[in-house]
Amino acid sequence: MRNNHRPPRWTRRTVLAAAGLSSVAAIVYGSYPSLWNRALDDLNRPIIPVPSIPDPRRWPDTGLHAAWLGHSTVLLKCEGFTILTDPIFSDRAGISMGPVTLGVKRLVAPALACSELPKIDLILLSHAHMDHFDIPSLRRLESRRTSVVTASKTRDLLRPERYAKVRELHWGEEARFNAGLVRAFEVSHWGSRLRRDKWRGYNGYLVEAGRFRLVFAGDTAYTPEFRKLRSSRSIDLAIMPIGCYNPWHRNHCTPEEAWRMGNDAGARHFIPVHHRTFTLSSEPAWEPLTRFVAAARSETERVSIREIGQETHL
Repeated sequence: MRNNHRPPRWTRRTVLAAAGLSSVAAIVYGSYPSLWNRALDDLNRPIIPVPSIPDPRRWPDTGLHAAWLGHSTVLLKCEGFTILTDPIFSDRAGISMGPVTLGVKRLVAPALACSELPKIDLILLSHAHMDHFDIPSLRRLESRRTSVVTASKTRDLLRPERYAKVRELHWGEEARFNAGLVRAFEVSHWGSRLRRDKWRGYNGYLVEAGRFRLVFAGDTAYTPEFRKLRSSRSIDLAIMPIGCYNPWHRNHCTPEEAWRMGNDAGARHFIPVHHRTFTLSSEPAWEPLTRFVAAARSETERVSIREIGQETHL
């Protein structure tokens, strides 16, 4: 009897696609095996809705306004100048290959979609890790009206001709804009995207615009470098990472250390970030914020934002 059940036809295109995906998967697993294993666990887990939705359309052109959109993504408007930090709006953080991204899945949806953002004057990129330097999000944000400040030797990951300007900064270097100044400073982290590209830089940033000064710490372990930011002018707002310390304390500060570093810099108000959005470490999702607020003791009013989607106005 003739067998009419034929095996699937492997065309050159399907072979190349399968080989490409398996190669990318191998790179991801070789670079971050724990993230790969977690990504497999995330397949059937839904992304929960954001608890609050900010409305930047109502922000005036005076003062300092901010909203935490998730992870290390903060939307800022400082004296009319709009800034977006480490934008990630994708469902997953990882390596993208066409419509597929291999990496960890969000716990909570972003507070705004790219299409809901106001015109962005400046994007600040702290380093090339995939949860901070999300290529699909950066593609959607490309505009000849938007400038980018990024760490040294990360420009190759962008399409610079599609932005108004792209500036790489080493520690101690500055970029000036009509609305103010951005200075890169040293933090305690690393910049490799795939472990082998160890030449890539990593920054924290001090931003001065009009009468306001703010710090975006990016990602960092404890370092005394924040003391060098203190001056006769206080820091109005410090955006500090507080999660991913267990077991990665060598490269990520604890909540108590984040509070200490912000105070070392002379910060008046804090936005704690880098928690509750992706599961990147072993501490419970609720723990970083609980510990950060506890570190503030009698000054909890200085913790300006605690939930994704919340706004603050100075």
